[in-house]
Formats: sequence, C-alpha cells, structure tokens
Amino acid sequence: MTRPIRPPDIAELRAFCVAADLGSIGRAAAALGISQPAVSKRLRTLEAVAGVELLERSRGGVKLTDAGRRLYPEARKLLDQADHITEMLGLFEAGERALRIALSHTIAEFVFAPELVAFQTRQGARPFPIETIVGNSRTVRQAVAEGRADVGVAAARLPDDPEDRLEELELLDDEIVLAVPQSHAWYQRSEVPRDRFLATPLIVRDPSAHSRRLVDAVLASKRLRLAPPLLEVGSTVAAKSEALELGAPLLLSALALDEHRDHLYRRPVEGLRFPRRFLIVCRSQADLPPRAKELIAFLRRRRLTVLPAPPQGS
Repeated sequence: MTRPIRPPDIAELRAFCVAADLGSIGRAAAALGISQPAVSKRLRTLEAVAGVELLERSRGGVKLTDAGRRLYPEARKLLDQADHITEMLGLFEAGERALRIALSHTIAEFVFAPELVAFQTRQGARPFPIETIVGNSRTVRQAVAEGRADVGVAAARLPDDPEDRLEELELLDDEIVLAVPQSHAWYQRSEVPRDRFLATPLIVRDPSAHSRRLVDAVLASKRLRLAPPLLEVGSTVAAKSEALELGAPLLLSALALDEHRDHLYRRPVEGLRFPRRFLIVCRSQADLPPRAKELIAFLRRRRLTVLPAPPQGS
C-alpha cells in the first residue's frame, strides 16, 4: 500500500466535504467564504495527497467518485472532532491559567489521552485548559517539586531516587513484562527459564527510564543482572517497532502492551516479576486548585486498580 506524501490538511478535507455536500465548487466557495480558485486548489492538493480523483467534475457540478465515497465519512468524522475542539477552545476564559500536569512517558502515551477526553467531555463538564509536561518519572517528580507542574503522574520512587517530600495518591498498578514476537523461539514457551532470560540480549529502554531502572534494581536485589542489551531505545513505541523488525524479545510496561494490536506476546519469566505502581504526586493536596482536585478524583475513580499479588517465591 502506497503511503500518502503527507497527512491531509483540515482545510482541504473541509473543502472536499462541503463541495460534496453542496454538489458545486462555486457553492462550496461561497459557503467557506473563500474564492472558487482557492477551493479548487485545496481539492487538487488533497487529490494529489490521496493519489486518486475524489470528485468527478462536470458542467452540472461535482459528485463523489468511489474513492471519494470511501473517504467522505471518515473526513466528516475528523471535521466534527475538529469543530468540537474549536468550540471547546472557545469556552476557555481569556487569561485563564492552564492546569499544568507532568506525565511519565508510559502514562502520556498509553493512558492519559482517552481519560482527558472523557474528563473534558463528560456530562455537565466545563472544559478548561490543560498543559502537559512529558518525561521520565524522575523528571515528572522534579517538575512538581520545583513548581513547574501543579500535579504529576509518576511511578513510585526507587531506592536511589532522591527524597522530594511530595504527597502521593495511588492511581494504578503496572508491571514490566517480557514480550516476544511470534517469530521468536520463546513464543512457543509458556514460561522462559530465568537463566535463558538473563543471558539473552534484549531490547530495553534507555538507562534513565523508570522501567529500566526498576528491572535493574529488582535484579540487583537478587544479585542478578541482565545481559548487555541488544538495543537501547528512547521510547516504548520505538522498542515495539524494533522488536518486530529484529524478531527480538523486549521489556516494556504491561500498560503499553496490546497483544492483538502489537503482535507481541507476553511471556512470564521463571521466578521473576517486576511490578510497579503509578502515583499522583503534588506538593500539597490542600493547596491544589479545585480543578486539579476534580481531575484527580476523576482519574482515580476510573483507573485505581491493583495487580494480583506475586506468586510465592518470586
């Protein structure tokens, strides 16, 4: 499948949908408040991106081609979302300070976005501006401690992390797990022997990532260590991509693993587990703005979970 040369522009999609709705480039131009040549240019550009003709033009107007009929409902959904966001932004009070939230990479990439949409669009909600800072868990806690963020979501401190005296609220549990592509020999195993796991180079996160430091800390407490890594990467998305490309095992957050979508499959390791807990952190709950308290309560209602206890001996 040939990829488009670039993503379509919202203005191009809007011109396409309005022209299809009204059956005329001229009427679309009038509705959009721009010139007819400008509409035509947007349509030609969109068709160049798509690589196919989307509108059949004639003296009587325009109508959708087969490709245009497939694109139209998806384009309309995207435009409806864009209009909703524009409306939401218009509701923000001029000069209202955004709530500043610091998020760990895992939370930002795999948890927070759908929760924020649900929070801002829930019944009776009055949307308000939110700014995010994304980094590893140490960075998140530092941003909150220094006042650069009102509240943060970070993994619990490890023994070598500095004391920051932040207040903490439990949010959800996670675990660093081993995952393998279907092409790897461990896919056929129900459990990976500990010695094989420790001796095999893996794809891992960079040394500053909480997931990497947690695994190293758990193994060090047992006087064990991983083999030198096959590859160190800066993000979980990149790690998954490399695992599929190289047919190699990797360590990643259970929150980031969707076996059906990722085509990567979790395999337990004999006698080893790497659980962790994500916390909401702030300098003082009592001093938080009301909207921060509202968001925290919402997140905890939806996400407060506890993993099952590790098996005996792990």
